[in-house]
Amino acid sequence: MQKTILGIETSCDETAVAVFDAERGLLAHRIHSQIPLHAGYGGVVPELASRDHIRKLLPLVDVTLSDAGIEPADLTAVAYTAGPGLIGALLVGATLATGLAMTWRIPALPIHHMEAHLMATLLEDDPPEFPFIALLVSGGHTMLVDVKGFRRYEILGQTLDDAAGEAFDKTAKLLGLPYPGGPELAALAEYGNGDRFALPRPMLRHAGVDFSFSGLKTAVMLKVREAEAEGQLDDAMRADLADGFQQAVVDTLVGKSIRAVQQHDRQRLIVAGGVGANRLLRTRLREAMSAIGGSVYYPRAEFCTDNGAMIAFTGLLHVEAGHVPDNKANASLTVHARARWNLQEA
Repeated sequence: MQKTILGIETSCDETAVAVFDAERGLLAHRIHSQIPLHAGYGGVVPELASRDHIRKLLPLVDVTLSDAGIEPADLTAVAYTAGPGLIGALLVGATLATGLAMTWRIPALPIHHMEAHLMATLLEDDPPEFPFIALLVSGGHTMLVDVKGFRRYEILGQTLDDAAGEAFDKTAKLLGLPYPGGPELAALAEYGNGDRFALPRPMLRHAGVDFSFSGLKTAVMLKVREAEAEGQLDDAMRADLADGFQQAVVDTLVGKSIRAVQQHDRQRLIVAGGVGANRLLRTRLREAMSAIGGSVYYPRAEFCTDNGAMIAFTGLLHVEAGHVPDNKANASLTVHARARWNLQEA
């Protein structure tokens, strides 16, 4: 039986669509970024994000189906991000996906955004086998998960305040860098000497694997204010602070990840989410896992950030596992959108 899934992602500021086929793999995917729309505000404006999804989503579905060379009649189901995320943005994708499924007489599958990030690494040519530890690290989430199998997740630790990506963006703003700040800070850090500042590694010495980044962000803020008061905040100091901050975040993420791997006797670590594209983090995790005889896996860079391919692929996994609502009872035609959604309830 042919299994071809249309995936729709609108949880934040990317409008993304993809088509994944069980036999032929990823047939097409498109992403429309809203970065230029939000740049002038220094961050995502939820109402503007929702409106832009409304404008861009349906045309993006049309062009992605054309890229894939298929018709709606070829589809098995429509998978869409149901949460967590910005509720207005989620509702745009959820209502369109449900409407299309109703029109095409196929199921609509609500997908957990973080579960899709977990599965994104399985899109690669050399995917990791279950079980593995996953470091999910993005602008909205930072957590360590023991992935025992599909839909078998145990959250081991998570951030108690800011997510790592959020801390990157806020610190970049303190340093006067443009939005989105994370990649800008990482680029500036290449020219800095982070050893100039003794910045904290929050909770690194705590026994568990929870995270906290607000104290680190505050430490940088105090350094910036002190330097500004003394007229010393020049480009060299900004680069040194950027490097010091990045090293502190990476030290914390690596230390906690290796602790989780060893405590749960896993040999494989996967890293997903936008911060997973950070080059220093990738290098340090690869070295740390190699030192204990393990391996680390990543999605390709374009699948670290939000994308439709991971939604379509996760939808396929649900179809193959038999997790398909009964169309006759109209169960799949209920619109699902949740701003908050525990991964263990996915």
